[in-house]
Parts: sequence; C-alpha cells; structure tokens
Amino acid sequence: MSRDDPPLWAVVGSTGTGKSRLAMEVAERAGGEIISVDSAQVFLGLDIGTAKPTRPERARVPHHLIDVIEPDDQWTSAGFADAADVAIAKVRSRGKIPVLCGGTGLWLRALTRGLFEAPPISEAIRDAVRAELEHHGSPAVHARLAKLDPVAAARLHPNDSQRIGRALEFVRETGVPISHAQAEHGFRGVRHRWIGVGLEWPRDRLIARLAERTRAMFAAGLVEEVTALRDNGLADDSPGLGCIGYRETVRHLKGELTRDEAIEAIDIATRQYAKRQKNWFNHDTEVTWLPPDASADDALALFKAVQARTSSVTPP
Repeated sequence: MSRDDPPLWAVVGSTGTGKSRLAMEVAERAGGEIISVDSAQVFLGLDIGTAKPTRPERARVPHHLIDVIEPDDQWTSAGFADAADVAIAKVRSRGKIPVLCGGTGLWLRALTRGLFEAPPISEAIRDAVRAELEHHGSPAVHARLAKLDPVAAARLHPNDSQRIGRALEFVRETGVPISHAQAEHGFRGVRHRWIGVGLEWPRDRLIARLAERTRAMFAAGLVEEVTALRDNGLADDSPGLGCIGYRETVRHLKGELTRDEAIEAIDIATRQYAKRQKNWFNHDTEVTWLPPDASADDALALFKAVQARTSSVTPP
C-alpha cells in the first residue's frame, strides 16, 4: 500500500440499487477485478439471501472476499481491511484495476481511513458480556447498551451480537462510549484514496425493487437454503443466520412467523437497512450519485475524470 497508488474505484450505496451489475460492467470494460465490501457475502453457503453474484457472473469477472468464512464465524472491520489490502495488492500486481463493490460502510471506512486503536479488554469484562448475551439475548443487551451509548446502539441492529458486545465491553472497560472514541478518531487517516459512485433511486421505486427481490429470493429457495444450513448443524444464533433475510426465515421455520409474515418482516428490515446505508454514504464526499439507469460508461467517465484531477495532488 502506497500513497502514490492511484485512487481505488468503488461502487457503493444501498442494497438493491444495482451495485453488482454496475461494478461488473465497469470491471469488464476497464480490465478490473472486484473486491467485495459486503459483510454478508463473506459467508460460505449463504447465497440466495445475500444476493451473492452467481457462478457465471464470477466467471465473467474475478471476485474477491466472497465465500471466505464459515457462517458461524465473523470478521471484524479490521480483519476485513487487512484481507482487502492483500486482495488489492494481488489485483494490482497482475496489472488489473481493483473495483470495490458493496454497501458495508464501516468496512469501507476501515479500509480507506483506518480504525482507532481500541484498548485491550479484561477477561472479566469480556466473560461478563458474553454471559449476558448468552443468557439474556442480543435485544436485551442492546437495550442496556442504549443507556450507556445511545449513539452506538442506534447504529446497530438488536441482533448484531458481536458488535453490541464489543461496544458494551468498550464502555465498561474505559468508561467512555465507543461512539465518542470513534468520533474523536474521526477516521482521519488515509490508508487508500478512493473515488466512489452510487446509484440513487427514488424512494418509492427502490422500495418496490426490494420487495420484488425478497419474493424472488423465496421463489429461488431461500427457505430450503436455510433449512439445509440448520440441518447441517448451523446454530440459529450464528452470525450468518443473523443477517437480514436469514433471521426472519429462521423464525418462519421455528413456527414464529408465517411465510407471508416472514416476507413482510424482511421487507421492513431491508427498507430500514437501505435507508441507513444511504445516510451513511451521504456523508462520504468521495461519492458521486448517478441516476439509476447510469451506464458503465458514465461511471468510468467519472472515475477517470476525478482521477485525472487528483493525480497531481499529494495525498495528505
């Protein structure tokens, strides 16, 4: 990694906007390979509910950081950044262009700006938080976190046990909310310069697209995919089955939701997630929003124009 490297190209934004299609077309035209920035697509065996690129699509354009961990494991943002650094270097060593694609904003920020150094957590605090999560469940512990660090809690889904646990450990160890520490750090470092584009859909049209996609996932066998994962021993509280679409399908299989109720719950969660993603990337000045029908040529023209303007500028 060098500050003299050209800026990374990134296709970002909300789920369901067509990022994968645009990134693949850009990579094909420019001689690139895709680096996934998606915290759900890293899981092996979770294909339908993560809208993972198909085998034929991955044959068209090489993809990296997809299908790299088991669904009962989980990466941190720092772990992703380290793996992405390796993938980017390998792509560039082949004379290809790395094209980032995904909507996990914190991972992209960790890759491009770095993370603040968290202090070590004592075993007593770590064990206590783990016990709380195990005995009371993520939603209850999320409610406790909200009293100590409402900003961090607002960013996290109540079922995101790993990040909830980490935030609670931090505030108990240091007495300072992790959101305050993150804000003070400000992600002001520069690990990689980058240029981003996103596809901006009218809200009503995106909602309709997301609803259609949910129904297509069920028609494609989402219930059967989750059934197979559970039959193979994957626990219902695993990180993989905590992803949107999977946790609701688990509840359906346990008899807590009908099929229609599960679909509705996924629709609601996906809309909320898409809104959070858009709000996140709205704060990134590196991102230029394009209309939903923008072509690869449009994106390439923007990437090249911005890169030309910044090529003679020394990174801070």
